[in-house]
Amino acid sequence: MPLFINRDQIFAHQVYLLEHKLRSKEERILELETENAILHLRLAECLGKLRRDHEEETLHHHQHQRDAQKITLSALSKLLAEVQAVKQDLSELFAVYFSFSSELEEQSKQLLEKVQANCSLNGQRGDEVQNLQAGVAALERSLEEERERCRAERQRRKELHNTLVELRGNIRVHCRVRPLLPFDHFQSSTSGSRPMPSEEVVSAISDDTVMVNCIKTGLPLQNKMFEFERVHGAEDSQEAVFQEVKPLLTSLMDGYNVCIMAYGQTGSGKTHTMMGSQLLEERSGTQQEAQQGIIPKAAAELFRLISEKPAEGLTVEVSVMEVHNNEVLDLLARDAQGNSADQRRDVITTSSGTSQVTSLTHEPVHNASEVMQVISSVLKLRAHCPTLVHTDSSRSHLIVTLTISSKSPNALALARRLQSAKKDMQRSTQKEWWSPRCRRANPAAHHSSDDHLFASTPSSPCRSPSHSPCPSPRPSISQAPFRTKLQLVDLAGSECVGMSGVSGAALWEASCINRSLSALSDVLGALAEQRSHVPYRNSKLTHLLQDAIGGDAKLLVMLCVSPTQRFVTESLQSLGFGMRARQVQKELPQRKNSTLKIK
Repeated sequence: MPLFINRDQIFAHQVYLLEHKLRSKEERILELETENAILHLRLAECLGKLRRDHEEETLHHHQHQRDAQKITLSALSKLLAEVQAVKQDLSELFAVYFSFSSELEEQSKQLLEKVQANCSLNGQRGDEVQNLQAGVAALERSLEEERERCRAERQRRKELHNTLVELRGNIRVHCRVRPLLPFDHFQSSTSGSRPMPSEEVVSAISDDTVMVNCIKTGLPLQNKMFEFERVHGAEDSQEAVFQEVKPLLTSLMDGYNVCIMAYGQTGSGKTHTMMGSQLLEERSGTQQEAQQGIIPKAAAELFRLISEKPAEGLTVEVSVMEVHNNEVLDLLARDAQGNSADQRRDVITTSSGTSQVTSLTHEPVHNASEVMQVISSVLKLRAHCPTLVHTDSSRSHLIVTLTISSKSPNALALARRLQSAKKDMQRSTQKEWWSPRCRRANPAAHHSSDDHLFASTPSSPCRSPSHSPCPSPRPSISQAPFRTKLQLVDLAGSECVGMSGVSGAALWEASCINRSLSALSDVLGALAEQRSHVPYRNSKLTHLLQDAIGGDAKLLVMLCVSPTQRFVTESLQSLGFGMRARQVQKELPQRKNSTLKIK
């Protein structure tokens, strides 16, 4: 059956398709118009942003130009001011130069006139020149006389210096109050209403007075005053302390034995005063000069004084000992291989009445650096032990001795030497030349030592030292060198056993320390009361220091005290020890007559 298609339907369908395409095109046109509008908006925004950026850039450029102009104008104004100041200075300089030039011309004219006048009178000045030459010769003779007077006055100054030191007392006592330290801030759980242990109660109120505030519960405040030759406060430096000790080295060079001793409670600053704060911590390094103690400064000053007297041929030897548990130990003792040997030594009393350490090692030194090297090398051998009071408490007495020898002593030293010989000869008429601690010499050794010992006088009832069973240690005046000793003593600190908290071996050490210091106090008490017997042999320490304490040596005791209430009992004990030492009046050495005879 044939298919019949309606043409109207075909046309309607085509119209529908065309309308659909038209709608699609219209929608596309609408989309494009929308995009065009959006692009126009974006273009307008970009143009506005570009215009704003251009305006901002233009404004910033103008601002930068204005700032640069201001800086330039400011610099130009400063430069203009400087130029004007330079011009002003140049004008003033020119004025000064002009005035100087005028004065110079005027002076040149005057000098030229004087030269011409002098040239005209030159022939008349011959006699005046001869008179001037005679005057110069007379002035030279007068200068030589003044030099002789100066040398005599220097000699007199030395005599007056030693006389002044003697008038002040052979035992001089200085006191040093240390500053507060961290371990002083100790809080006691049972203090209650008692004064704080860290409260400062000891202070230096003047150059020669120490005040102690004795605070007791329920009692009014009492101030105790102690006077000494010199008192150093907490603010005084190591150099200030040494400047007060330094004059004793002049006495040492003049032929006197000198001993400087630091005494005080443990932790009061004795080792700091004698050695310095850096020496124990930096044995291999260079010690700061500001922190050096008395020992390094005294060594430096000693060699400085020796360098001023090269013609006397002075030599120096050092020895280092410690007294530990009432035993004398030679810290420099070495065997043939250079290893540490038996260090124990004995102290004997020689026939002349002086104390001497047997087989003591002496190291020759040539400068202060060598002295400190020797001391630093043996300090590690010194006994130390931590306590509740001090973390590095010294448990022994350290004695450093510098022996100065000279084969050409000066007049003062020779006078003292003759006086010592006179005293020895007087002793020889009163007692036998024998010491119970000295081993008897064999007869064969007597004849070999005749040239080195004294010869007995015909009027002497006793045997000659050269024929005595114990040879005299004092050599012949005319042959043996003259020796003086500088002893520097760092005593172990006195301590309260209950406060230090030590036990065992440390407790025995504390007992030996306290007993030796008590023996030292007993010796000073006997000397102060001028008893017939002085108990030097109650302790190895006092026996060793017998010549310094009771002889004609210049002894200085440096008291070191703590400032706090916690240690006030020990501080009062130390100050009392110093007052007892000041009361000792030793016999003044009779050297003035001998000095006059030598002159």
